[in-house]
Amino acid sequence: MHELGIAQEIIAIVTERAGIARVTRVVLEVGKHALILPDSIQFCFGLCAEGTSAEGAKLEILEVPGRALCRACGAEVALEEPFGTCVCGSTDLQWLTGDEIKIKEMEVI
Repeated sequence: MHELGIAQEIIAIVTERAGIARVTRVVLEVGKHALILPDSIQFCFGLCAEGTSAEGAKLEILEVPGRALCRACGAEVALEEPFGTCVCGSTDLQWLTGDEIKIKEMEVI
């Protein structure tokens, strides 16, 4: 369950950035193909936040769709799976989005 390690890192980053303020909300961008289970990360986030300035903070997860650039023709391709084929027939794709995990924003009081 790598979500636990990811949640620990998120808590470490937001609490360090918050300083003495209390973290009330964290917005996380997770790529559709990042292999993260939203329910698991929610659960682990709550556990890892206990006893920190982020305890009780709400975690919002925004799913980022997969997109790639075709190296053959330059077209942008939507990726429903972690692989794909361009309309030109090429499978030589450069990932643009869909595998990232980012802290997009946080609220503190």
